[in-house]
Amino acid sequence: MAVGAIGGSANAYALQAVRSAAGQAQLTPEQQQQVQQLKAIDQKVRAHEAAHMSAGAGLTSGASYQYTRGPDGKQYAVAGEVKIDVSPGQTPSQTLDKAKRIQAAALAPADPSSQDRAVAAQAAQMAMQAQQEMHRAKQGEGNGQDANAAIAAYVDQEPRPEPSLSLFA
Repeated sequence: MAVGAIGGSANAYALQAVRSAAGQAQLTPEQQQQVQQLKAIDQKVRAHEAAHMSAGAGLTSGASYQYTRGPDGKQYAVAGEVKIDVSPGQTPSQTLDKAKRIQAAALAPADPSSQDRAVAAQAAQMAMQAQQEMHRAKQGEGNGQDANAAIAAYVDQEPRPEPSLSLFA
């Protein structure tokens, strides 16, 4: 039974390939060139978003894409985005670690967009603030002050919806 299903699939793929080749033959040279350009854009957009998701694993959502239909009738991704969680951690140390991961995810593609660079800059600001909090807490320890008060003030913020930003291709 499994062999029949495989054979049927192979026949369907072969028929689809013949139809696709026939469709390519009917396209003008300009349309064929446009299809090649759309394929290249699609590949670049998908690789860009995959880089964000790989570097930001655990912080990023799946990619969403905007498509355009080529002269061959197929859909090609021409833009994409990945949402990334930019909420602070529970402690300054966690926030610092998270900010570094956000920055790495934002700058992961070979060609970061202006939105990617803006997210990376926001993450750098987040890291700097976390480092300042850690420094204040450390100074408080040296002065005999309760360092836990600084951390508690950081943690006991009112709950807010989880912020996220989009990284674009």
